[in-house]
Amino acid sequence: MGAASHTLDRVEVTFDGDRMVADAGLILPATLSQHLGVEALVDELVSVGHRPGRKLLTVVHALLAGGDCIDDADILRSGATSEVVGHEVMAPSTIGTWLRSFTFGHVRQLDALTERLLTAAWAAGAGPGAAPLVIDVDSTICQTHGYAKQGATYGYTRQRGYHPLLATRADTGEILHARMRKGSANSSRGAQRFVRETIRRVRRAGATGPIVLRADSAFWSAKVITACRDHNVRFSITVRATKAVVAAIDGIDETAWVDIDYTDGGVAQVAETTLAGRRLIVRRTRLVGAQAQLWPDWRHHAFITDLDGDAVAVDADHRAHAVVELAIRDLKAGAGLTHCPSGRFNANAAWLVLTALAHNLLRWVASLGLRLSGLVVAKTIRRRYLSLPGRMTHSGRVDTLHLPTRWPWRDALLAALVRLRALPPPG
Repeated sequence: MGAASHTLDRVEVTFDGDRMVADAGLILPATLSQHLGVEALVDELVSVGHRPGRKLLTVVHALLAGGDCIDDADILRSGATSEVVGHEVMAPSTIGTWLRSFTFGHVRQLDALTERLLTAAWAAGAGPGAAPLVIDVDSTICQTHGYAKQGATYGYTRQRGYHPLLATRADTGEILHARMRKGSANSSRGAQRFVRETIRRVRRAGATGPIVLRADSAFWSAKVITACRDHNVRFSITVRATKAVVAAIDGIDETAWVDIDYTDGGVAQVAETTLAGRRLIVRRTRLVGAQAQLWPDWRHHAFITDLDGDAVAVDADHRAHAVVELAIRDLKAGAGLTHCPSGRFNANAAWLVLTALAHNLLRWVASLGLRLSGLVVAKTIRRRYLSLPGRMTHSGRVDTLHLPTRWPWRDALLAALVRLRALPPPG
């Protein structure tokens, strides 16, 4: 153990750093926000309160800093942090009043805003362009506690909360569309309209290549399939074990099953047939060896699709739908959807859209600035590039943000800042 003079008990602690910056890496998403023209777009499109742009950015930047409730916006008011985010930081009480003023129409204005920002980010280089785009749609449960949450009720999971719909981009995890629903909403409620809106959004945003929609059995309906066909979108949708589906599976000849790779202690096979004239691909699995006595029978998972290719390849692609859960995880644990802060339904609907925007800003910083590809975990980006202390100084008419020496990801952060500053200004 070191000398007594070096013990932590002798360290003086004071809060007197007026030029200190909490989460100094917020300069990355704040710079991107300025180049996308977020504040001006909000002031143009959202008609809630005076100058809503700075209120929205206060919420979004607080979420990016790890906040998950309205009071967490106060961290942006500490020291000189507001000089890094590039806008006036509003008080939590102001944010709460603003969110409670939202109506359903105002939430739709936020939807229009997020589409405009998606279009701008994709035009800057984050979009798929003419490349194939895979959209995963799903619903999730946002659990709440207490009885003052308007619209928060018990659903099929027997958890009290909300039941929003989400559409994500498979290769990056971006949230393409989000719609809040009451907790008692059936999984398929509003699915057709949501699918149509999502497809139209990505087309208007600049996705010109082929599109595939993947979904679980909650989205299995003739209306959703018609929506896909109306918009020239291929589909891959899990089906429920109805009598017709079970009969179709039972009719598959044993010689038609093909072995596929599976985990140790189990086997899996794939075959295909038809259901109401549509291609039905079935995967069956069971345990082998000592564990087989736990579940000796085959378990079947079937989905309909109009994709081309052999059954094994199409089944592998359909199983990749599971990446939607990674995006939902980051939306909750990485962008603040672990908590719906208001007692009013439309305020929480607005909160959902704002968390989706914060989630996307993090992904666009990763792709446009850090040049990272694929699904990057939100907490990794925050820990390495956002959550670092800083200090602002002003000398010779130059503002300087001082960051820690020997920061392991210094070069990547500086390179990202250069790339984001090189983006064209908003039109």
